[in-house]
Amino acid sequence: MTSIRIAFFYILFFCSCSASPPNFVLLFADDLGFGDLGCYGHPSSLTPNLDRLAAGGLRFTDFYCTSPVCSPSRASLLTGRYQTRSGIYPGVLYPGSIGGLPLNETTIAEVLKPQGYATAAVGKWHLGFGSNGMFLPTKQGFDQYLGIPYSHDMGPCHNLTCFPPDVKCFGLCDVGTVTVPLMYNEVIKQQPVNFLDLERAYSDFASNFITTAAKKKQPFFLYYPSHHTHYPQYAGPGAAGRSLRGTYGDALLEFDNTIGNLLATLEKTGVINNTLVFFTSDNGPELMRMSRGGNSGPLKCGKGTTYEGGMREPAIAFWPGTIQPGVTHEMASTLDVLPTIASLAGAKLPQVLLDGVDMTEILVKQGQSKRETMVFYPTDPSEMYGLYALRLGKYKAHFYTRGATHSGTTPDKDCSVFAVLKAHDPPLIFDLEADPSENYPLVLVGRPDLQATLERIKKVKEQFEASMVFGESQISKGTDPALEPCCNPQCSPKPTCCHC
Repeated sequence: MTSIRIAFFYILFFCSCSASPPNFVLLFADDLGFGDLGCYGHPSSLTPNLDRLAAGGLRFTDFYCTSPVCSPSRASLLTGRYQTRSGIYPGVLYPGSIGGLPLNETTIAEVLKPQGYATAAVGKWHLGFGSNGMFLPTKQGFDQYLGIPYSHDMGPCHNLTCFPPDVKCFGLCDVGTVTVPLMYNEVIKQQPVNFLDLERAYSDFASNFITTAAKKKQPFFLYYPSHHTHYPQYAGPGAAGRSLRGTYGDALLEFDNTIGNLLATLEKTGVINNTLVFFTSDNGPELMRMSRGGNSGPLKCGKGTTYEGGMREPAIAFWPGTIQPGVTHEMASTLDVLPTIASLAGAKLPQVLLDGVDMTEILVKQGQSKRETMVFYPTDPSEMYGLYALRLGKYKAHFYTRGATHSGTTPDKDCSVFAVLKAHDPPLIFDLEADPSENYPLVLVGRPDLQATLERIKKVKEQFEASMVFGESQISKGTDPALEPCCNPQCSPKPTCCHC
């Protein structure tokens, strides 16, 4: 009887999809840790809308990004391929970076365009600006874009207001470069950006995009990579001082408020039951910022490291009537978003080697994942060292470990930059179901079962590394100050004259 019900459900599901292609809203937080949301156990975070998504949708416990820093993680999300293939390594892109996400890489937006989808991006791009804006979202399959083309700390911020009425941003951010611009498509609308009004502008833009597409009965893809909760935190009057968690909590609340506005728009336009809303984060928390830097919950370390806290993220899938409420312990990744969306939309996959797998079975049936492994590259991957770690089933083996500046200030000495690169032979192996905090490496002596598992892990690692062809490093192409976006390109002296 159960199999008949499941078959009937699939018939209804796929018939409804063919009659009206589903919409997609992809929400991507910044530097948000595994333990930062109320629905993941934080006692003082105020995230009612994300908690609503978790209560009414599917919450993941074993979901991974592909890099413990921003740009490479975003490249993998949008292409379904490890950052090493597209060349978004080592580290991140900067305002004057010469390179960017190669235009021959296929993004989710470019997968959906042939299916008649309207596409828009709003927020933090961080996949390159380049000469004449050649790497902007509008060059990568998005019809519209409103946002800052890189991280909002990549410009001087010590005189900018981050909280009302006139509380200045914490720290200096990056000095000696242009102030951060707000762009609409390929035009700078404001420089420096007004942080107090930024989230309202994003919310209005995204809501208008949804409303317009719904009126046209056109399927849509909205990609919202938020600046929240990256340093320096900011929040407008709707969230400032309203959380129990200080500036980090206020920034998180502002992001959550926008998610609430988007859900209200989906309901008002009558498309919420035909829309997959998917939420996750780009990498773990920047623990060096202490209480301003997020929380990795029970996981070890954070941003910049290949420990669980650096790359295991909260993730929620919400689709009323299609995804049943629950929790899944199946392994999944940002790599899997593109093939899943393509499958649900009936779109063709890019004719390249993909690292992602279709998650539809997990989403609509709470079934098993097609993903058996997750590999862990450091911020500076190289063919010389290869993978730092690999997870196979519930076991994770560390072949190399290293701390990071981003994860400093914690009591755990393995997390800080002073924990230098260390090779492990045999590798450190952990049972992540029994020990998600990676505190207790398993002893191989007298455990032939573990020794057999380790041999499997080594074989999988060898096969994966043999299949990996490193793309030309886009970040190693360097920077050119002349490429930094300036609203008054003929002005002098730069960068201080770039104001409008």
